[in-house]
Amino acid sequence: MVALTRIYTRTGDAGTTALGSGERVPKFNLRIETYGTVDETNSVIGVARLDLGAASPPVGDMLARIQNDLFDLGADLCVPERDGEEPPKHPRLRIIEAQTVRLEKEIDQLNEHLAPLRSFVLPGGTRAAAQLHVARTVCRRAERLMCELATVPGEAVSADALKFVNRLSDFLFVASRFVNEQGKGDVLWVPGQNR
Repeated sequence: MVALTRIYTRTGDAGTTALGSGERVPKFNLRIETYGTVDETNSVIGVARLDLGAASPPVGDMLARIQNDLFDLGADLCVPERDGEEPPKHPRLRIIEAQTVRLEKEIDQLNEHLAPLRSFVLPGGTRAAAQLHVARTVCRRAERLMCELATVPGEAVSADALKFVNRLSDFLFVASRFVNEQGKGDVLWVPGQNR
């Protein structure tokens, strides 16, 4: 368990930070950028939860679980697996398939209340729906960074982590429609409307 007794350590004053393994890297390192964007996704979801209030308890509960899962994802990403390293003394926290399966079930649960789309949805409608669209786009950026990191020689990103973040953006899209009066408040794209 984490125990924070001091908030500042001064160890990052020269522009480096420690991975969960203890390895020090520049603060602009791609792995840091990746799990920093996961953290940003979590923060935006927190704002969406505030905007949602008590309006949609099932979505609020789902988002609370997702915020916890995003800390799991950050923990997964901050302790890289390195070829040839000794096995850890304690099991590392990794995203597992069950977390993605739960997301899929929740997507299906919300989606069954929505009419099929006939156009792309513009971010808008209710404030909570718009904020969930912001979370979706930040999540997609985190996913792009994870995919990029996975291509770097010597770096690894698990297939389960990639699957989870991909499904999360799908969840955020469906949740935005659900909290938008179950899709009735969706703002639809009209191609070429303003030509």
